[in-house]
Amino acid sequence: MNPPRELETPVLAASSAEDRMDGLGFWNFMVAGSIAGMVEHMAMFPVDTLKTRMQMLAASSPHHALVGRFLAAIVRSEGPSGLYRGIAAMGLGAGPAHAVYFAVYEVCKDRFGGNRPDGRHHPLIHAISGVLATTASDAVLTPMDVVKQRLQLRRSPYGGVRDCVFRMLREEGLGAFYASYRTTVIMNAPFTAVHFATYEAVKKALNGITPENLNEEQLLVHVTAGGAAGALAGAVTTPLDVVKTRLQCQGVCGADTFSSSSIIMAIKKIVAKDGPRALIQGLKPRVLFHAPAAAICWSTYEAMKSFLERCSHVTSLP
Repeated sequence: MNPPRELETPVLAASSAEDRMDGLGFWNFMVAGSIAGMVEHMAMFPVDTLKTRMQMLAASSPHHALVGRFLAAIVRSEGPSGLYRGIAAMGLGAGPAHAVYFAVYEVCKDRFGGNRPDGRHHPLIHAISGVLATTASDAVLTPMDVVKQRLQLRRSPYGGVRDCVFRMLREEGLGAFYASYRTTVIMNAPFTAVHFATYEAVKKALNGITPENLNEEQLLVHVTAGGAAGALAGAVTTPLDVVKTRLQCQGVCGADTFSSSSIIMAIKKIVAKDGPRALIQGLKPRVLFHAPAAAICWSTYEAMKSFLERCSHVTSLP
């Protein structure tokens, strides 16, 4: 006996949606995204420390453009461990934030029609899905990112993650953890739009070159597309990243303080004191961070999706 049509349609719709999303569900994307985020940030953390330190410098600093010398100076004066201060905070924040990030992206991309079987690239859908994903994930990551950056500073007054969290709550209140949230969202909206649109475009272009070798070259495609997307998105959003870093670290180790979290006000103050070049402080390490970080993140994410898809297929066999 055939099931009633009103019961058959949702089942078919759910099955169709799952087929469009590589046979995976929401929680699978969260697991894959969480692992990808952890691997990305742990692997690239020393470069992130370098970027944070450089962005807190005045544009007139002798270390302004000497990335290699600046890195050597940190290792010489603080040892290799100086490059990893704050990594525990990032470990606590990156996993949950990236789980939200990729899960929201995949679901939004599917709902908006990005997985249609027409074989076409849909850059606007990918960009909008990415913006919604980063807005959700930033709400999760921003508090730990603030803690992480404060611990990364030279001569940071905090003894660790716990000490930083409790002292910030006691001395500055809960709002200090979200002082840069608006800047972070405004920065990450164009960053993510550029990132996802570039990634999907480059991936589609590379897959079209040698479609007969698609399975063998898939890892190289993800690495190349992810690296190109990360480098471009990181470069164009550097000024806003400088503002975000200054807001998150204000008042720490003698850093300037801001009367509000206004982006325009912060930019005016930074330019008035340090000049326009201060807004591109840390450009080189930011690009050096995001190019390999995105390559690592996307290749790990796609590998985890493939692994979970195989596991799901095996468990569904009779």
